[in-house]
Amino acid sequence: MADPIRVLVTGAAGQIAYSLLYSIAKGDVFGKDQPIILVLLDIPPMLPVLEGVVMELQDCALPLLKEVIPTDKVEVGFKDLDAAILVGSMPRKEGMERKDLLKANVAIFKTQGAALEKYAKKTVKVLVVGNPANTNCLVASKSAPSIPKENFSCLTRLDHNRATSQVAMRCSVSADKVKNVIIWGNHSSTQYPDVHHAKVNVHGKEVSAFDAVNDDSWLKGDFISTVQLRGAAVIKARKLSSAMSAAKAICDHMRDIWFGTREGEFISMGVYAGGNSYGIPEDLIYSFPIHIKNKSWTVEDGLPINDFSRAKMDATAAELVEERDTALSFLSQ
Repeated sequence: MADPIRVLVTGAAGQIAYSLLYSIAKGDVFGKDQPIILVLLDIPPMLPVLEGVVMELQDCALPLLKEVIPTDKVEVGFKDLDAAILVGSMPRKEGMERKDLLKANVAIFKTQGAALEKYAKKTVKVLVVGNPANTNCLVASKSAPSIPKENFSCLTRLDHNRATSQVAMRCSVSADKVKNVIIWGNHSSTQYPDVHHAKVNVHGKEVSAFDAVNDDSWLKGDFISTVQLRGAAVIKARKLSSAMSAAKAICDHMRDIWFGTREGEFISMGVYAGGNSYGIPEDLIYSFPIHIKNKSWTVEDGLPINDFSRAKMDATAAELVEERDTALSFLSQ
């Protein structure tokens, strides 16, 4: 049996974590032979709820789960981590300006970045889920200068899975028959779900998504807006934000970091844009098509970009630049 790895989940008493922790603890993410120490961090008022989550994890009687550590202290939460999944953030409240939301989250992710810097392993893999995820991820990374920027990523896999599923349903195939959709940019309503490079396996033959769907106006219209606005649609229906699907996407993202992507396939994740070949401003966390091997990611380079895509990629980059500049002004205060 391997040595246990330490995995932190923040916002651990919340609903995404409730859908996530069982999958991690039973081996769906880091492997069926990888023992785990789960560290659960939340704010002090949530500690009684967290105790209930700990009891349930114990009651699952999972052989890989070696220890569960509930805490509200960063020095406990971030110590010697192998992986950090930062789910907790300040949610947007009614009447709240986006700028106020950014300010509150800059404070949270500055603190957590500093805690990673001080207590975690330098090899830690950090996934930021809490919104605004791209900018929160950038703030955390800047607050942990001795941890490589490449170790930080943000979640756009939920958008990627949504796009994959929409194409699959439209083509009446299962979701595993669709590959290489791309989410470009911000995890917000400006994101660009792009299927120009996607392939669909129809009756054993791989064809382009545009040929398989055979409805360009849908792919350039309702498909894009459906994916962009899906989170809001779930909130409207459930009166709660996406949890089951968000947890599944987190599992997909972390499992791909740990075990790599399939040959000839790429997935979407928000990563540091430095040195990218797509003309995206450098100092951003931006979602690209990504390959992963040996726990290191590379951007899929050289994909042809048409004018339609270029405009949408630039629009979401512009939003990220504005978010970043606002966030950095708070960070320096």
